[in-house]
Amino acid sequence: MGQQQLLLLVLGIVIVGLAVVVGIQAFSENQKKANADALVNDVIRIASDAQAWKLKPQAFGGGANVNGWENLSLQQLGYTVGNNDYTAHTAEDDEYENLNGTFEISNAGGTLTIIATSYDSGGSNPINVVTTTVDGTEPGDINTVITNG
Repeated sequence: MGQQQLLLLVLGIVIVGLAVVVGIQAFSENQKKANADALVNDVIRIASDAQAWKLKPQAFGGGANVNGWENLSLQQLGYTVGNNDYTAHTAEDDEYENLNGTFEISNAGGTLTIIATSYDSGGSNPINVVTTTVDGTEPGDINTVITNG
């Protein structure tokens, strides 16, 4: 093999190697964005369920449109809480978990806060965190912020 052919072979291997590295990096970024989108979808669903709960009469298991979000839990909204082994992270007893991440709610005064977190394969480092606040029962009362871990 001539020197020119060896140079072209090495150049071809370098180009293929760079293309593989760039492809893996692009896949990883796309996976992270897709997970963030899935978390947003889930927290909007939970927020909508909370709004429906608040508007439902107390006789039917709702919040009767009282001020605040007191006594609201994920279980009341129909979500199974606790660790379901969907992710590497261990969910607490008051957290809902699905394939996208772990979800928890807190109700301080007139605002309901839903925090969704996805973790790496080790279950300890957050990849995406989505924080959603619900101030009322209108669609515009739901505000979402995405933080990359």
